[in-house]
Amino acid sequence: MQSKDLLHLAEQFGSPLYVYDADKIKSQYNRLTKAFSKVEKLRINYAMKALSNVAILQLLKEMGSGLDTVSIQEVQLGLHAGYDPEKIFYTPNGVSLEEIEEVNAMGVQINIDNLSILEQFGAKHPNVPVCIRINPHVMAGGNTNISVGHIDSKFGISIHQLPHLVRIVENTKMNIVGIHMHTGSDILDIEVFLYAAEILFDAAKNFKNLEFLDFGSGFKVPYKKDDIETDIEELGKKLSKRFNAFCTEYGKELTLIFEPGKFLVSEAGSFLVKVNVIKQTTSTVFAGVDSGFNHLIRPMLYGSQHHIDNISNPKGKERFYSIVGYICETDTFANNRRIPEIKEGDILSFRNAGAYCYSMASNYNSRYKPAEVLWMNGQGHLIRAHETFEDLLKNQIPLPVATTV
Repeated sequence: MQSKDLLHLAEQFGSPLYVYDADKIKSQYNRLTKAFSKVEKLRINYAMKALSNVAILQLLKEMGSGLDTVSIQEVQLGLHAGYDPEKIFYTPNGVSLEEIEEVNAMGVQINIDNLSILEQFGAKHPNVPVCIRINPHVMAGGNTNISVGHIDSKFGISIHQLPHLVRIVENTKMNIVGIHMHTGSDILDIEVFLYAAEILFDAAKNFKNLEFLDFGSGFKVPYKKDDIETDIEELGKKLSKRFNAFCTEYGKELTLIFEPGKFLVSEAGSFLVKVNVIKQTTSTVFAGVDSGFNHLIRPMLYGSQHHIDNISNPKGKERFYSIVGYICETDTFANNRRIPEIKEGDILSFRNAGAYCYSMASNYNSRYKPAEVLWMNGQGHLIRAHETFEDLLKNQIPLPVATTV
């Protein structure tokens, strides 16, 4: 997808606007499956929290993907998108036993990450196939907010609690069919991932009826030119060899599962905004745009970097700009960034806007959420309409007219 295509879509659908490139999603999916082609049983479960639009779910379903979900609502969206229940994996955190039982009734794969719920669920439903999420106590991830496998994390059952876990399983006679881990996002060093995998292999030896091992994901994608990314091909080569050897030791051909979210959709996304105003102070040139952290919060929340292109003037002389939004608090997408000269009315494109961007959007300041478009087969397909004032009012209930104070 080229800049001229993005400009055309901005003209057609307005701004702000999210655009996703179907070909990029497909190429990332194929890259991952190719890297692990030496594994006989491989399954990709798309982590839909990254981008949960039903059209995106349908696109990945056509490619053979399953789903990784973290809430009952995500499970319902997956079913609505046409996924078979057995292709949906449910890994909640801190939810009630009631929600887990409600999801279980839908026929999806349950993954439990704490001893209390494990014991309660096992006592009531010993025959239900259950996966267990292990915390390997491995620090991995590009930011402390997205590192979930360390010792202080709220996620998973501590590997040091394995004897207690095994005792619960033996007492309840639960049907444990899988072991799962997820160390964090933006993993740079595949050796750290492989080290955590060995912990998972050791834990798996305690369970005799496993059908799969789930290694989570967290693969890093490049955010700027010459940026480091997870070497998927090298990881595929090393982990495939080790996984196949473990299956031989275990005496059974297990399924290897990954749960990529960002890896599949991040680079496919572009976020288009229009420049409302150029404001120069004594030290800074601000480009104020028609969006804010209500639409793209990651730079403010994680300090993440999104490369910004001026697609209206790509060959202009570069100047330094701070790109800021229209929210009434600190709302800065980029500080002192070199960008081709920006004028009021120009369209800027934020790269890597496919993951955790629209899915984390809000109506803060009572602003509308933007539209979403899928670029497929050389055309833009509207997959979510821009919100309207009626959408803001939809679930609000005003006081009766006759109410007195």
